[in-house]
Amino acid sequence: MNTPELEKNETTPLLSVRNLCKFFPIHSQGLIRRKIGEVRAVNDVSFDVQPGETLGIVGESGSGKTTAARAILRAVTPTSGDVFFHHQGQELNLTELSAKALKPLRQNMQMIFQDPFSSLNPRMTVGDIVGEPLVIHQLASGSGLRDRVVEALVRVGLKPEHRTRYPHAFSGGQRQRIGIARALIMNPSLIVADEAVSALDVSVQAQVINLLEDLQEELNLTCLFIAHDLSVVKHICDRAAVMYCGRVVELGDIDNIYSKPYHPYTRALLAAVPSPDPDIRLKPAVAGETADPANPPAGCSFHPRCPFAKKGLCDVPGKPPLLRQLEPDQWAACFRAEEIVDVESPPEMHETAEPA
Repeated sequence: MNTPELEKNETTPLLSVRNLCKFFPIHSQGLIRRKIGEVRAVNDVSFDVQPGETLGIVGESGSGKTTAARAILRAVTPTSGDVFFHHQGQELNLTELSAKALKPLRQNMQMIFQDPFSSLNPRMTVGDIVGEPLVIHQLASGSGLRDRVVEALVRVGLKPEHRTRYPHAFSGGQRQRIGIARALIMNPSLIVADEAVSALDVSVQAQVINLLEDLQEELNLTCLFIAHDLSVVKHICDRAAVMYCGRVVELGDIDNIYSKPYHPYTRALLAAVPSPDPDIRLKPAVAGETADPANPPAGCSFHPRCPFAKKGLCDVPGKPPLLRQLEPDQWAACFRAEEIVDVESPPEMHETAEPA
């Protein structure tokens, strides 16, 4: 497995992920079900997250972003790998803890879900939804519980009287604020935001992103921000991990990744970001479909779609490119990274519109 020498900082990472894998078995149909394959949703993922940092996890649908986040939080059980969480001076491996030992740590790791419509129980009031984590962990009750719920609602821009209403009475942006309040009421040290703004209108997205930025600065939050929109990631994240077919293909400082991407897939994602120039007409950044994690291509899983792929190098079975350091804070998993980094984008990525 690939274990790159990642971030070397004087501070201890809050979260260290090493060689994380999550495979889902594929079984045959019929009375006797046999395992006939597996979906490699997350395959050998490693990165560190420093205290107070926001790391963006970026990629197309099906790249493994959400599964990686759920495996880190033990919402799903990882197939292999280690997830080290630093808590009260201890380094705890979340993959080795029992459910009972893991429960107290849940207070410090909270998640903001993608869909604000389905992530809130329609039969519970907002006060019950936001205060439920405190009840489960027996941290507050009575007037103390009510006061903390009101404080959490006001912090995210809602009103105290919203506590007695039900989710159906709120807009999508307000529902996402309720979800954020529920995640923050435990005062966690790590927040995982799973496509937290993708289901919202653009104007509401901006409000929620600004809210998350303000809360991060106010509370010194550490955040994993999962998204497919690189323009959003650039606005809110310090660093980014680009995933494709279950693997991290590029990792580094967000400004470096935008100004000097080493991996062709990162370049393709950047090319797909809409331009404000009306004379620029975007084509699909790369041809073809996302690789199937149940049957990934040989060698580099991106090579069938890559305009820079080289036969005999990128398609060799059993020899995928490893994540390697190319800049002080930038890693990429590409055989030809140094060759292509300064090459102009392939012509098929953009075309200039003909004058009207």
